[in-house]
Amino acid sequence: MKIALVGAVEGSLWALRAMIAEGFPPAVVATLSDDLSGRHSDFVDLEPLARDHDVPVVRVRNVNEPETIEAISAASPDYIFIIGWSQICGPEFMQIAPGQVIGYHPAALPRMRGRAVLPWTILNDEKITGGTLFWMDDGVDTGDILEQRFFHVAPRETARTLYDKHMLALDSMVRASLKPLASGTASRTKQDQACATYAARRRPEDGQIDWTAPAQEIDRLIRAVGKPYPGAFTTHAGKQLVVWEAEHSHQHSYHGIAGQVVDVNEATFDVITGDGLLRVYGWEGEEISSIRNHVVLGR
Repeated sequence: MKIALVGAVEGSLWALRAMIAEGFPPAVVATLSDDLSGRHSDFVDLEPLARDHDVPVVRVRNVNEPETIEAISAASPDYIFIIGWSQICGPEFMQIAPGQVIGYHPAALPRMRGRAVLPWTILNDEKITGGTLFWMDDGVDTGDILEQRFFHVAPRETARTLYDKHMLALDSMVRASLKPLASGTASRTKQDQACATYAARRRPEDGQIDWTAPAQEIDRLIRAVGKPYPGAFTTHAGKQLVVWEAEHSHQHSYHGIAGQVVDVNEATFDVITGDGLLRVYGWEGEEISSIRNHVVLGR
């Protein structure tokens, strides 16, 4: 069985490790050109691991370019795994291995098809989520399911901890799928369209904090868009301040306006929100001394 792997993020590396460990190293790995690594906040260079196991690597700017299609086609893959790739695969690419292209989606399809699924999982306060390997078709995350894993979302889940859970699920699914794929017995379970939901695209600017919102809502935003993503942010004296870690404080004995810093010590500062205080533990962009004077953030 010959496999082509296309990807450029942490999940791509986990998949590559799993394939190698299970005795099915890819015939070729296609990953991003070095100068495009900024396209993914969680970019990982797959070449070192691939080279260590004599797996050819193709640097790609666009999977739909003729030279890319030619390079992957030359490996004659039986299956193509697309894991951690932001471009839509066009018809010519899909014809390299017709009906045998497998995608990964960090949700329990058909729920939450689309983009920015991990942040939306936390923002929507989902209690259970999952990961899915699926057979790609002409739709958006609509293909038959190959493998699926479910797991709980913790009450204080962060983008990082949720990402790590997805990596473990992905590793399990890739390993479980390889032998059935090699023997031609892999499953194809149709999605229930009636249960489908969709997640809209998010941009870095969507992480701007609205201090008039309830404290728990702001807390969810901070947890949802934290590392490995760009982070939630506000402004202070015209400069951006990224908030990485915070917690809702139910005690609120201050009179002030939303966004006002009302208490500062050596390691934290408290900010008035729409319905209480938010205590900030981790941030970057400003020294603690510069926000001691009870300034207003985001105004």
